[in-house]
Amino acid sequence: MYILRFFSYFSAMEPEIPIQQVLFQSIKERIPNHVSFVHDISELLGISYDSAYRRIRGEKELTLSELQLLCAHYQVSLDTLFSVNSKNILFNSMAIGVDGLSFEDWLGTIYTELKEISLCREKEIIYSAKDVPIFHFFEFPDLFAFKSYFWHKVLFSAPGYEYKKFQFELSDPAMEKVRLILSIYNTVPVIELWNEETFDSLIRQIEFCYVCGYFSGIEDALKLLDGVTIFVTHLEQQAAAGFRYLYNDPPDGIDGNYKLFCNEVLLGDNTIFVTKDDRTKTFLTYNVINLLMTENPQFCGQIETSLRNLVKKSTLISSSSEKERQRFFHTLTSKIEALRGRIT
Repeated sequence: MYILRFFSYFSAMEPEIPIQQVLFQSIKERIPNHVSFVHDISELLGISYDSAYRRIRGEKELTLSELQLLCAHYQVSLDTLFSVNSKNILFNSMAIGVDGLSFEDWLGTIYTELKEISLCREKEIIYSAKDVPIFHFFEFPDLFAFKSYFWHKVLFSAPGYEYKKFQFELSDPAMEKVRLILSIYNTVPVIELWNEETFDSLIRQIEFCYVCGYFSGIEDALKLLDGVTIFVTHLEQQAAAGFRYLYNDPPDGIDGNYKLFCNEVLLGDNTIFVTKDDRTKTFLTYNVINLLMTENPQFCGQIETSLRNLVKKSTLISSSSEKERQRFFHTLTSKIEALRGRIT
């Protein structure tokens, strides 16, 4: 059953841009430059190149099943496609666990998303951080090993973790992926919104694991806190420089590429807003690290407005505002030493 009348109805509303053409143009923008557009369509729909070309040119109408397949695969919202003002918003889920992604595949998906962002001419990430953004842990294997252990042990109740103690190790595939992710994240213009409580979940997680006996001994807990101190010091140095660079590397980067703001009142959740040329995308976290993603223009517009207003009501503590920056990071190091005192 073809959807000729369905397309014709909406095309009558917007005769200058046929809906099928809008769909394929939107899909084309989502495909990397090195991938053949026609090949991708023909492979997905299981049709010949000629049949794909006829659909792309609008000479042959899509079936309902083809429309559904294309929209689901390329994450195109039907509301957006038909300019429907609906309160229903389509989200895609990126979740770890049963019937979801493996941890390595989850990391791979983050890499793919960041790679797409990096290839755009105009790009920006605004990260409202209820918890320390995961990207910061990628530079420090000990800290990322702890976060991975905590998620698998406490959050996922992963098989094999029932009696497993924390160890300072990660699988080679995971480490390779985080290095690739970090190499991109450090080059994309990023605005991060923190407050002093952003740091608290990491401190609470370390203390929880110590109290529950998940460390082999106090030495491992103290070693981990030493790593947290190094991380905070490096973060302060990046904020002072105004750009991100790898730990132990010379401070080199694009001035103003990293902006860290402190908001003492309003950070309710982890929200990531991305600008990719003339497109936008929003990522919302649930169950701590799983992600919901949408490119719905109305929703993304609301998120952008909210976050940019939040930026205006926050204090920039990178590049300038040395006094405020030192006060902020002194508070973080005090939290580390307080936990060290409770442990020892």
